Formats: sequence, C-alpha cells, structure tokens
Amino acid sequence: MTTDTELTISRLIAAPPSAVWEAWSIPANLEKWWIPAPIACRVDTLDLRPGGGFVTRMREGDGDWQPHIDGCFLEAVPEQRLVFTTVLTEGWQPADPWLAVTAILTFEARDGGTLYSARVLHKNPEDSAKHDEMGFQEGWGTAIGQLAALIER
Repeated sequence: MTTDTELTISRLIAAPPSAVWEAWSIPANLEKWWIPAPIACRVDTLDLRPGGGFVTRMREGDGDWQPHIDGCFLEAVPEQRLVFTTVLTEGWQPADPWLAVTAILTFEARDGGTLYSARVLHKNPEDSAKHDEMGFQEGWGTAIGQLAALIER
C-alpha cells in the first residue's frame, strides 16, 4: 500500500522474529544487509531504546564514508517493532535531515516465519514521491532480501 505521504513494503521471511531482531540489534549483522550491495554499510550508533541514536554510513568501493541515516529511535519492542525517525537525533535533538522520514518496522510471527513490514512516513506528498522516485521499493526490497538471505536457513 502506498498513500500520498506513506510508502510501504512487506515480505514474509522464513525465519522467526527473534532472528530478525538479532539481524537488527547486532551492529555487525545490520551492516551485512541494511544497505543494498555492493554499497557498504557502517553502523556508528545503534542504541535500541526510545531516544537512542541510530547512525549509519555508506560507501561505494574505496570511496569515503557518506551520511546515510542520522536518526533516533522512538520505540523498540524486541522481536516485534522498531520505530525510528530522521527528524530527531540521539536524545531527542531536533535535526534538519536531507529527507525527513519516520519508519515503522514490524516483525509479525506468521506461517512459521516473520512478516517483515515497513511503513515509511514523509512530511508531505512531494517528499514521498521523491523517495519513491529514488527507488524506495527497489532499495528497501533489496535490503529486505539481503536480510532474508542472512537469516533464512
């Protein structure tokens, strides 16, 4: 489902919610799937609690590390739900991101696996359209595929 300010994506992953949580909550695991390959991901901060920081960097080839996410977690319910935003940084500090989003991620046990769903909220239809045109479905879809490849057995 996609609305004028919201983009969504879901996939059934053949692994339990506990495995999805481990892929999210351990920085070395998150680095393996959070950004579509061959772009590399570095996790600088992953503090899974309300107000905790979420900072990742990305790099193509041997280039310099570039900003990716500078955000803050709003909610963290182990094995069930994560919510982060880019309009705040660690400790609820206001930010002026290049793309303002709030992402609501849910991990629902289903059919012996996990229905992994992401709802990404934007401040206006223009930002949502820009994110969609940048390849939201392909990029987030590839990352979720990488997540599945990491944890499915």
